[in-house]
Amino acid sequence: MIKEIDKLEGKVAIITGASRGIGKKIAIDLARRGVKVCVAAKSESSSEKLPGSIYETVEEIKRFGGEAIPVKVDVRYEDQIKNMVDETVKAFGTVHILVNNAGALWWQPVVDTPPKKFDLVMQVNVRASFIASYYVLPYMINQRWGHIVNMSPQINLEVLPGKVAYLISKFGMTMLTMGLAKEVENYNIAVNSLWPATAIESQATINFKLGDPTMWRKPDILSDALIAIISKPPTYRTGKALIDEDVLREEGITDFSQYACVPGTEPPRIPF
Repeated sequence: MIKEIDKLEGKVAIITGASRGIGKKIAIDLARRGVKVCVAAKSESSSEKLPGSIYETVEEIKRFGGEAIPVKVDVRYEDQIKNMVDETVKAFGTVHILVNNAGALWWQPVVDTPPKKFDLVMQVNVRASFIASYYVLPYMINQRWGHIVNMSPQINLEVLPGKVAYLISKFGMTMLTMGLAKEVENYNIAVNSLWPATAIESQATINFKLGDPTMWRKPDILSDALIAIISKPPTYRTGKALIDEDVLREEGITDFSQYACVPGTEPPRIPF
């Protein structure tokens, strides 16, 4: 059980990449706690390769009485990110929580990374997180309360080979966390990064064939960890690159078997 010090009911959250997978799970779990959610993603319709849509996530939230709006956003474009924030404020009045979850994956060496792939991971990962933070900050500063969570790993330069473009973009998100946290700490705004200890079941792990279900955990573990982070006052913890297991251990959760996609398996840790 997550110990909620700051109650989340009535807060407003923007979750990018919320049409499926980790983002969808976070959006639904926050809505169950009374958070008003902007379900932001590019997908307006479901397909075999990319099942789920912003409308399906919102419908699921509304079925149990939660509040949510769907906003189509391609995070490569500043005007669409600004519109995402504007629509959230129009519907709910402000923004308390931003989860920069939308991501582009490309685990290849430099020689196999065309410039357009480099541009893609930079735009979707670090640039979008920076711009979304830029547009929500005035509301968080004005109300003196906010949480920004970037889905990015601890910085470890030894793991760069074979994933250079991707990790430039992801480590850039973590640098955003560390720098922005210092800039806004006097406004009662926390900025943290969150990353899984193991691979998580998602369309990315499926489509890129990153192992098999015995090597994955459910998105629930990241959602539970994120809720633990934002349920604490912003002054409790900021500027940290956190791992889901460590956050949950602090909550007294030590048995992670409940999160395994295949019961009885022990998914291996990812190397970064």
